[in-house]
Amino acid sequence: MTRITMYTDGAARGNPDGPGGYGTILSFVDSKGQEHIRELSAGYQKTTNNRMEMMAVIAGLEALNRPCEITVYSDSQYVVKAFNEHWLDGWIKKGWKRGKNEPVKNVDLWKRMLAAKEPHQVSFQWVKGHNGHPQNERCDELATTAADGTGLLVDEGLEQ
Repeated sequence: MTRITMYTDGAARGNPDGPGGYGTILSFVDSKGQEHIRELSAGYQKTTNNRMEMMAVIAGLEALNRPCEITVYSDSQYVVKAFNEHWLDGWIKKGWKRGKNEPVKNVDLWKRMLAAKEPHQVSFQWVKGHNGHPQNERCDELATTAADGTGLLVDEGLEQ
């Protein structure tokens, strides 16, 4: 199974009515020992920062066309905790309710993420944001480009 390292970031500028975008970097080493990088960004979205962080992960997972072993590094505690602390399992059992009658936010994205990660072995790691990690900083750049633009896709030879 191919091993993939994914770094993700989202940027919604703190305004649900403002521009937003997301950046994803997929990195893997092929059978010849060569590293390959794929960078994904998307343009304008009317949404919140948590949704942008989720879209960054979804974009990366959906870009893969075969099962992979993936480690996702994200500066979003929301995304990381959701999958490491089994929020989803409880929400599904409760019919996507958090409390007595409080609906879970972003259900459409949670369901899409569940479908996107289904064929893969995925683990999540929190990378404290803006800590100088070069890949995390690159994702910040991608997310900002996405938030400011109408769309961008840079593909540097992801071998499938």
